[in-house]
This record gives sequence, structure tokens and C-alpha cells, in this order.
Amino acid sequence: MRIDSHQHFWKYHPVKDAWITDDMKLIQRDFSPADLLPLLHENNIDGSVAVQAGHSEDETNFLLAFAEENDSIKGVIGWVDLQAVNVEERLEHFSQYKKLKGLRHVVQAEPQDDFLLNENFCNGIEKLANYNFTYDILIFPKHLPYAIKFVQRFPQQAFVIDHLAKPNFAKANFFEWKKGIRAIAAYPNVFCKVSGMVTEADWANWKKADFTYCLDVVTEAFGINRLMFGSDWPVCLVAASYQETSNIIHRYYTQFSIQEQAKIWGQNAIDFYHL
Repeated sequence: MRIDSHQHFWKYHPVKDAWITDDMKLIQRDFSPADLLPLLHENNIDGSVAVQAGHSEDETNFLLAFAEENDSIKGVIGWVDLQAVNVEERLEHFSQYKKLKGLRHVVQAEPQDDFLLNENFCNGIEKLANYNFTYDILIFPKHLPYAIKFVQRFPQQAFVIDHLAKPNFAKANFFEWKKGIRAIAAYPNVFCKVSGMVTEADWANWKKADFTYCLDVVTEAFGINRLMFGSDWPVCLVAASYQETSNIIHRYYTQFSIQEQAKIWGQNAIDFYHL
């Protein structure tokens, strides 16, 4: 199966979704499975993993409701307040939903660069493995030194880095990012999504070649068995269509064997998220 390991849905609200700024007007609207399904079919993708974009249990329930109604949604990455005193109770509650595969927090938006090392947050992370929940790490390159210390603390927890940790393709400034990526990839419980690249590039003028260097780095660092394709749709639409985003990955990995390509296009996501 071919799996898109990273996409979103939302009912747009200008306050709740304030992160969708006016330069992203193209996506200041609702997006649902009915919008995504034709794109999956056109690109020979069999299913997707829907990922949270807001910090509320309502967001988790919203995605789970879509997943219940749509077989194309193979898994959901939701949100639970991992710093809450009753975090175990909330994890227990959500463990009844078979399509809830893991959790995420938008760490890149937090004012503290070392948010991942917050003791209350780590207390919640420590409990995820008890429920077979994965954790998606959404960060910028500046957060990588803290993320390395973070994953060191939880060798039994399954982690995946979203969007290559967002290297700055627009400025092609990769030195610190490369050092951090190589260090965090040394931990075998950490995977990486080859996703979200076009939004970190020059939206109007990017070229496929802009991404080659960073794809070289993550492929060497993580190896074929710990990488997975993600479209980051509909966020990607500010810079590229679903097909253009998919084609970047197709063009780069076409040099690899059919078996290796199958891992990146689906098998690794299936194994990681237990789809």
C-alpha cells in the first residue's frame, strides 16, 4: 500500500487557525476528506494519516469522526494535553479509538525553545508507550539540540520528525540543521517524514533541485527503513499542488530499488503507526 503519512483537515476559523496568515489565503477555507480523496486516487495513494493542527481534544475528536466515516483515513495523530495532571486518564480514554495512532504538539510555536524538556510534558510522553501511541516531533532546526536530549530520555518511545525538522530551503542554510539531524538519527527509535519541504522554500520560485542536498542528508542519516512520504496537504498548496509535492519525492527516490521505494511510499508508515 502507498500511504500519505502526513495531511490535515480543518473547518477554518480565523481565530482558531490564526497560524494560517493572510499570505496563506489560498488555504483559509475548509478542507475535508471529500477534497483529499480525488487527489489520493490521482496519485495512486491508498490512504493517509490525518494529523492535528490545533491544541484541543475537540481537534482529536474531529479527526477521529472523519476517520470513522472514511476508510481512506488509516490513522489519526491527535492532541492530548500531555502536561495535564489527568493525562493518564485522557490517554486511557483515547486508547479505545483504534484509528488513533499517536499524538503531536506544535512545539515550533512555543515560546520556550526547550519546551520538549519541560518536566510536565516529559511526564506525559513517558506514558505514551503504555498505550502504543507514537509521537510526532514538529520543530525548527533551532530546536534540534533539545530534541536530541528529549529522545535520549525515552529509548522505548516511537518518535517521528515531521518535515525534516524544517530546514530553511529559501536561504539554503543547512550547517546546524545537518549536524542536528545526524545526531538525532543515531537513535533507532526516531523516524523522519520526507514532507513539508515546499513551504520552507521560496513559494513562488522553488525548484526540485533545491531539496536534493537535504534529502541526501536524511537518507544517509536515517536509512531507507526510517523514512516516510508525507504531502503536508493542504498546507503545501501555498507553494505546490499535491502532485508537485509528490513528484519531488518520486524524482529523488526513483534511483532506489522497487523494494526500497515501497518502504518510503508506505511500508515504513504502516509499520511505524501500526496501520
